[in-house]
Amino acid sequence: MLMKRLGWMFLAIGLSLAACAPNNVKEEKSWEKYFSKYKVEGTFMLFNNSQGEFKVYNLERAKQRFLPASTFKILNALVGLHTGAIKDTGMVIPWDGVTRQSPSWNQDLSMAQAFKLSAVPYFQEVARRIGKPTMQLWLDSIKYGNMKISRIDTFWLDNSLLISPDEELGFVKKLYFDQLPFAKTTMKSVRDVMLMEKTPKYELSYKTGWGNNGAKKIGWIVGWIEENRHPSFFVLNIETEDPNFDIAKNRMDILRSILTDAGYFKGEM
Repeated sequence: MLMKRLGWMFLAIGLSLAACAPNNVKEEKSWEKYFSKYKVEGTFMLFNNSQGEFKVYNLERAKQRFLPASTFKILNALVGLHTGAIKDTGMVIPWDGVTRQSPSWNQDLSMAQAFKLSAVPYFQEVARRIGKPTMQLWLDSIKYGNMKISRIDTFWLDNSLLISPDEELGFVKKLYFDQLPFAKTTMKSVRDVMLMEKTPKYELSYKTGWGNNGAKKIGWIVGWIEENRHPSFFVLNIETEDPNFDIAKNRMDILRSILTDAGYFKGEM
């Protein structure tokens, strides 16, 4: 019962670590090896909702704020759908003809395609259609990170908007449980596009992100894994100065290694 009450308290306060009972958070130092393997700094948070078990590697980093990069597409999509800037997940925005580094972006894309391909130009256009005053209203209402906007189409990439792994975890947990101030159909639409893997044993839903802070690359994966209708919420945050670091591959390797270590992917949680 205590764990259940704590779970709902997390929803109310954004899963603030400062408010957690010390015995509810276990520092999992054994996960350090997965970060050392790739020579990165980082943190990993895992909250098993049904068991009330909360494990964290690198607790101090979990409370620090970083640019959200493409993890902001979760909120961008929610606001876009709510305001009508995105009609539905099938809404296509035509390619603007600018050739970009990622070939998959150089085409007309629907919202669902753009989300799964993490197409920055699509969601930059969505942000422009939402507009700065409306976007600011929603950042303030949800208390998303430090709630700062610079340019409307770059603020989640240029180190204006910052959010901590702890805050990211609270945000996706609220999304899962329909605890954000959007229509349930809107939240379900975003949850649906976050579903990346579906097997008989588990469903894995997440959004990735990576961006630059000076010479440092910041990488994210935020979401949940669900087995037997029991969700566990996770946030991976990593940092490297290696210009040749394969962030897309390596962050996923770290995520899957830690979740496997913790007993997931077997359909037994």
